[in-house]
Order: sequence, then structure tokens, then C-alpha cells
Amino acid sequence: MNLNVLVVDDSSVMRAMIGKTLRLSRIPLEGVHEAGNGSEGLAILGERQIDLALVDLNMPVMNGEEMIQRMRQDPRTATIPVIVVSTEGSFKRISLLRKQGAEFVHKPFTPESLREAVADMIGVCDDDDDAGEGAVQGGGPDF
Repeated sequence: MNLNVLVVDDSSVMRAMIGKTLRLSRIPLEGVHEAGNGSEGLAILGERQIDLALVDLNMPVMNGEEMIQRMRQDPRTATIPVIVVSTEGSFKRISLLRKQGAEFVHKPFTPESLREAVADMIGVCDDDDDAGEGAVQGGGPDF
């Protein structure tokens, strides 16, 4: 299954890094769609079939927490897997997000940690023997 992934982060550099990491991790992708805040992310969710959302928390206009809450309230988006990619350090906030079904990856992240979170969330890329050309190996950079 090739995935349509939505990356929501107010930093265009971080969106590009996450997209590149997904591609290098050999996650089967149909497309990577980008949004600069939660409001833009919800608009894309209304327009496209998205299989996975990677969402930052601290953004202008609409933060990631509010975006996730709205996703969970809408029957069309309620079951889309969400991985929060953030510098958030509040255990209470992270715990509340996990209760909403979101996984959490701390920035800075390694390609391996992002790949593992995707695998845990949606069950792809869980084979260790696919480390061919372009695959992310240990010792990668932190993003």
C-alpha cells in the first residue's frame, strides 16, 4: 500500500526534512502533502485521501493539538493515524495526545525513530531486511 502522507509544520525546512526522511526510509509513498498550520492541514484533509498525518504542535493560526481534536471529531478523519513530531516536553500534554491515539516523536529525531513510529502506527516498513539502496541505516543525522 502506497501512503498519502500529510506533514503539518510551520517550518518549511522541517516539512522538507520530514518528507526527505520518509522517502529515504523506504516508506511506500504515493505522495507527501504539506501544510503550514493546523487550519491548512484540515483543508487538505477535506480535499485529499490521507493515510497518515505527521503534525507539529506549536504553530500559528491553529496548533497541532486543536487540529488533532478536530480530526477526531470528524467521522471522515477520525481514524487517520497521527504522529506528533514536536519539541514538546510536557508529559501531561503528550499523555493527552496519546489518549487521542497519536504517537509521539521528539525533535530532533533520527530517520530511524521516524521510520519506527510510522511502522508502529500503520504497520509498514517493519522488515529489517529491506535495507537496500536508499534505505536509512543506523547513525543517521538528527533532524
